[in-house]
Amino acid sequence: MCWEGNGISFDRLSCRGVGYRKRASICNEGSGRSLVMESCEKIDGIKSCLPGEAMKILQSLASCWDDIVDVDALQVIRLKGAMTNEVYQIKWPTNSNKEGSRKVLVRIYGEGVDVFFDREMEIRTFEFMSKQGQGPRLLGRFSNGRIEEFIRARVLSSLVFRPHLTLSACDLRDPDISTLIASKLKEFHDLDMPGPKTPMVWDRLHNWLSAAKSMCTVEEAQALRLDAMGKEIETLHKCLAADQHVAFCHNDLQYGNIMIDEDTRSITIIDYEYACYNPFMFDIANHFCEMAADYHTETPHVLEYTKYPGTLTSTSTSLLAFQMLNSPPYQFLHMKQGLTSVGDFFMYISLLLLQLYRHNFIEYNFSFCGPGNQPSNLEVDKLLEEVEKYTLASHLLWGLWGVISEHVNEIDFDYMEYAKQRFQEYWLQKPKILGSLG
Repeated sequence: MCWEGNGISFDRLSCRGVGYRKRASICNEGSGRSLVMESCEKIDGIKSCLPGEAMKILQSLASCWDDIVDVDALQVIRLKGAMTNEVYQIKWPTNSNKEGSRKVLVRIYGEGVDVFFDREMEIRTFEFMSKQGQGPRLLGRFSNGRIEEFIRARVLSSLVFRPHLTLSACDLRDPDISTLIASKLKEFHDLDMPGPKTPMVWDRLHNWLSAAKSMCTVEEAQALRLDAMGKEIETLHKCLAADQHVAFCHNDLQYGNIMIDEDTRSITIIDYEYACYNPFMFDIANHFCEMAADYHTETPHVLEYTKYPGTLTSTSTSLLAFQMLNSPPYQFLHMKQGLTSVGDFFMYISLLLLQLYRHNFIEYNFSFCGPGNQPSNLEVDKLLEEVEKYTLASHLLWGLWGVISEHVNEIDFDYMEYAKQRFQEYWLQKPKILGSLG
């Protein structure tokens, strides 16, 4: 069954609506999965937050399900943590003992975010991913939003057991989960998404820089060193020109865009606004950079780069791991200059685990030849060196994103301070990573 009419669309992070296309459609996809939420709030005034066209689509969709008790008895729950669009969970009570309720996800697109991505391209990507069984199904579209399948997922945090929509920040450093993510990302990179297979990161950097300059005051641009960014982008592009192994990339693989099914241990990567063809090592570098972030704290804009996976080689990491596991703490401390306390020892263990995470992630992601044909330690070290260079592109890209978002987005997030931290890390790491090349 299909229903058409005027409509609105719903996406991931936004607080204002934008009109796109005066057309909406609903497809009867049958029984959909559902998700359990952690951070949410119930909305009493349904019509005040959902456009009338979206309500019509939801009612038409609900009428296709025989187990819904009352089509009009829907509950609207706003999901917190989004930074580009407003996201809502919609649910109806059912007479089914198994499910208890029917759920879908509604995304309302943010205003002013067109500078970041092409919405129609994002919809095509969403539909493609859905057909490939890689993400939620598209159930309906309206002029400034969409309705999606609501996926059932639970995530194990390293601190407590609790249901989530997506992973938590600490989950990224769980060895078992990181292996699953690496395998899923490799699967993502192997997708043959229709369209030009040219890397977009460099054009995106130049376009975002132009947008940022047009929005900033002279004083802001000077403080952020925006006038120097064009040359930095060109230099970085030249340094990486020989290493652009292009694949279809997600480009925003932060923990909030990764879901895990507790029962099957299957990973689902969601939110494809920024997805496009790019050097796949950029995708991995960006994921590593996201380990410094925790968007569900009192200061979600603050980045902790002590959590970033370090740059020890896989050979030295394996040797140190052997020493650590075969030496009493104080004997080991005596071996390592500067480690003079138990606190230092356990801090070093934490850093070592990050190195192991980094090595294992690369090893699983780059298993090109199938089981039993893992890359050697030297090959992994080489790949890690190239990935490290792409972290610089990630810092510039999301720094510019923060600058632009500060001027177009009304969500309660300190975008400008976030941007400053990304730029600061770029200038700090550039001489270490590029050396004389930069």
